[in-house]
Amino acid sequence: MALKRIALFITVLGSINWGLIGAFGFDLVKFLFGFAPGVVPVVQIVVGLVACYTLFAYMIK
Repeated sequence: MALKRIALFITVLGSINWGLIGAFGFDLVKFLFGFAPGVVPVVQIVVGLVACYTLFAYMIK
């Protein structure tokens, strides 16, 4: 149960980031992790994988 809540939280943060990119051109992930260029794609991949997990976790109650 805790894993689903953490995954949902990360998914929501990822969605907020996409909203910020679309509305204002502001990438929160790059803003927070831009000091380490190799970290940004890793964070984006992890958020994408967590979103897939969240989708399936909430489909299969």
